[in-house]
Amino acid sequence: MKSTLTAAILLAALCIVARIGPADAGEAIGVVQSVTGAATVTRGDRILTAAPGLRLEVGDALDTGPAGSLGVIFRDDSSLSLGPGSRLVVRNFLFSPEKGTFDLLARISRGTMAYLSGIIGKMAPGKVRFETPTATIGIRGTRFAVKVGEPSSP
Repeated sequence: MKSTLTAAILLAALCIVARIGPADAGEAIGVVQSVTGAATVTRGDRILTAAPGLRLEVGDALDTGPAGSLGVIFRDDSSLSLGPGSRLVVRNFLFSPEKGTFDLLARISRGTMAYLSGIIGKMAPGKVRFETPTATIGIRGTRFAVKVGEPSSP
């Protein structure tokens, strides 16, 4: 009985490790959790209608319409929300705790975004970065919000 329980625990741990390794090309890095209004995910030359359950990949561009919003959960349990008229591209995502490899890099070019750190932000906060047209935001806490608008004229 004890050896069966040990084997079951070992098998479950191996499944978890396999699920949270680094993201390869075409591998899911997160999932769309919620959508309100118009929202799309551009993957290469394909434009996908965002819907709950849609898996996200490195390189995906997330766009929301004028009245749209989008909620995402990444594999490290971080969450990201985009408000109306937003565009964000996930440039890199590595999540391999067993190797100590972590990285999240995204670029928001317009709109509003709120982020709540997951495991990457807690274990390697310097590896979570968000680029805007004028600055790079490095995460040192657990959450933040940003609004990227049109540049002002001098």
